[in-house]
Amino acid sequence: MKPQVEIYDTTLRDGSQGEGINFSVADKLRIAEKLDAFGVHYIEGGWPGSNPRDIEFFTQARRKKFKNARLAAFGSTRRKGIPVEQDDQVRLLIEAETPVVTIYGKTSMLHVTEVLRCTPDENLGMIGDTVRYLKDNGKFVVYDAEHCFDGYKLNPEYAIATWQAAEKAGADFVVLCDTNGGCLPEDVAAITRVAAAKLNCRIGIHTHDDIGLGVANALAALGAGAVHVQGTVNGYGERTGNCNLISVIPCVALKLKKSGVPEKSLRKLKELSQFVDEMANVRHNPRLPWVGSAAFSHKGGTHVNAVQKLASSYEHIDPALVGNSRTVLISDLAGRSNIVMKAQEMGFKLSNDTPELKTILNRVKELENAGYEYEAAEGSFALLIGKTLKHREPPFTVETYHVSMRHDSKESICEATVRVRVGKKFHHEVAEGDGPVNALDGALRAALTKSFPRLKKVTLTDYKVRILDSATGTAAKTRVLIQTSDGKREWGTVGVNENIIDASLQALADSMEYALLRK
Repeated sequence: MKPQVEIYDTTLRDGSQGEGINFSVADKLRIAEKLDAFGVHYIEGGWPGSNPRDIEFFTQARRKKFKNARLAAFGSTRRKGIPVEQDDQVRLLIEAETPVVTIYGKTSMLHVTEVLRCTPDENLGMIGDTVRYLKDNGKFVVYDAEHCFDGYKLNPEYAIATWQAAEKAGADFVVLCDTNGGCLPEDVAAITRVAAAKLNCRIGIHTHDDIGLGVANALAALGAGAVHVQGTVNGYGERTGNCNLISVIPCVALKLKKSGVPEKSLRKLKELSQFVDEMANVRHNPRLPWVGSAAFSHKGGTHVNAVQKLASSYEHIDPALVGNSRTVLISDLAGRSNIVMKAQEMGFKLSNDTPELKTILNRVKELENAGYEYEAAEGSFALLIGKTLKHREPPFTVETYHVSMRHDSKESICEATVRVRVGKKFHHEVAEGDGPVNALDGALRAALTKSFPRLKKVTLTDYKVRILDSATGTAAKTRVLIQTSDGKREWGTVGVNENIIDASLQALADSMEYALLRK
């Protein structure tokens, strides 16, 4: 069944132009396979004439079979004064052997006269000649009308003439591009309606996010007659980025109620978003709409209480529809509902009637006021609950520790000594490290693995330090947040103290103790 809205992904081309985004050929192939499996309709692989990496990508990609997507090569219209069949850039588009070729051309008279420095008629000829030549070579042609909206505002008649030149030559799509990303939704909608009235071919939309309206402008165009959306996963792209397909895709399906990607793919939306971030070596943005870890998080006690009774009171959809989940945050804003829902999520049998609930809530507020933070430290929070509910002794106690540094003419060496009590046994260990915390971590692990061998699999994955009251200078209180993993799960722990080593030891000890707990 033909979709009502086609999704055209340009992560591998336009997205790779974003600051800090770099893909190897292997990365691009893996992302293309993931996008195809997800069900996007077009994958723009790159510009064959721009660099050897894109040429190699298309060489390897043509050996693969895509089940859902059609691969597109990207380029421009022929150069001025050169017959299209003699233009090397156009020749490379043909040689990429993709079923789809997307080219861009100038819509704005300003760009025609000041950038191309050719006559208006020459620009129309460049558009028509290139589209016609590509069609004669059996290609499905997508024509991107660059600076479409700015060009229309400057000279409507000429902008329309450029669109019609592409359509007359056989373009399968004319895509309206907000290249500078500065348009408002009402302008995009109005000009898209004009295009729909003047053209018989299908219309697409390509927006950028320079004023934060990339997705809004794409949806405005869909409402005005466009049936094809170009964008990137997670909004990668030049400057502030392109239209974020991770937002467009669920908006099309769940808000506009139109068919796009396969319905079953929606539940893999968060997975796709995280996969592409991983390939780009970019930390996933927790505040991404729909798929971020904060997208369905609740912190205020009133909100959590309402969600506990009726999820839709503060959630616009069921998070599971896009592969996400609800998160209850614990802070000094927490109410009883926060504690109960978070505790139940972690496996504790806690309810509003549990006698210890008030004690836990008051303790959380007290510790948060002292500088602790439990939003990213679920390990420390679980230990707090467990000790309050079961009134149990911890599995181990750090009796004493000592950290020292030795300097000589060649290097500095940090050494830590730790004495740990496990039941009636005492373990005394010494370790060296790259710094005092690294040495302390090594000594603590060495001591604990004697009684708890499974801790050998536990590794520290992230370490963050935050100065809480900088006005007190070097005597400032410090908060340390640690992320730890055992290969199957990951958790955070927290420590707070004026002494950064003490704060680090608190977080390290909590991370080891939490590793010993069962959910």
